Amino acid sequence: MPRRYPPEFRRKVLDLLKSGCTVAEVAAGLGVTAQTIYNWRNQELIDTGQRPGLSSIESAELAAARRRIAELETELAIATRSTELLKSVAAAKGGSKRSR
Repeated sequence: MPRRYPPEFRRKVLDLLKSGCTVAEVAAGLGVTAQTIYNWRNQELIDTGQRPGLSSIESAELAAARRRIAELETELAIATRSTELLKSVAAAKGGSKRSR
């Protein structure tokens, strides 16, 4: 799993780039891969509206929605399976009889 960096650290890296440091210098100095820094810079451009794409907030909302959909699909599968099991138990007993 990729390593997570705190937002403050990312902000510091992006500020160093804006001050004129190169990606290679920042990467070597802070022990972060150059590709990670490029990814952060690209996401910053998206978040500020300078480049098209999903903003960080939109990505987080989308991930939360996908998690919720997965939860609901699991709940639905459980409910469907339990209904099937209850029907098979009722059918094995001969069903319910009508009361008079």
